Amino acid sequence: MLDPYFFGYGSLVNAATHTYRSTHPAQLNGWRRVWRHTSLRDQAFLSVTPAEGAQIDGLIAEVPNSDWQVLDLRETGYFRSNLDATQLKHSAGAVDVQMYQTQPELQATPDVRHPILLSYLDVVVQGFLEVFGEDGAERFFETTDGWDTPVLNDRSNPRYPRSQILTTSQTALVDAKLAHIGAQIITPR
Repeated sequence: MLDPYFFGYGSLVNAATHTYRSTHPAQLNGWRRVWRHTSLRDQAFLSVTPAEGAQIDGLIAEVPNSDWQVLDLRETGYFRSNLDATQLKHSAGAVDVQMYQTQPELQATPDVRHPILLSYLDVVVQGFLEVFGEDGAERFFETTDGWDTPVLNDRSNPRYPRSQILTTSQTALVDAKLAHIGAQIITPR
């Protein structure tokens, strides 16, 4: 039996944040990304919501020996479910794919007390740039809801545990996209 895969649509697209090496770019139909807050975390993070006619880019990666324990721990605050193979396009062949999303009973709309961490967003966008190029980063912003959530500029002292160093051009692209969508940038206290 083949090992299962996960579909990552946020920070898991950035292979520098995990050790899963058998990866493939993928597209998931019928879903959009959304910024969410749950009672389990102090900041906003990405989830997904069904959306007829929508499509999001992401990355699938093999979970060797079906060992979900480490990934489930990393994805605390999410639940894992099987994806319908007809919704997913990728080059890995006939494999089972699961996806994480926030627990509905714990989710709320993010706010100033629960902002998007810029260090987290940087990691996500860096992953999309590396896997899908600038067009993919553009699609990430276009296919994600909740940009009215404040963004906490924590770049100088990252709060995101898997933060990465961006190139000057990657940083400029993130900043330009945030300016274009009119994101509210707040500074840490």
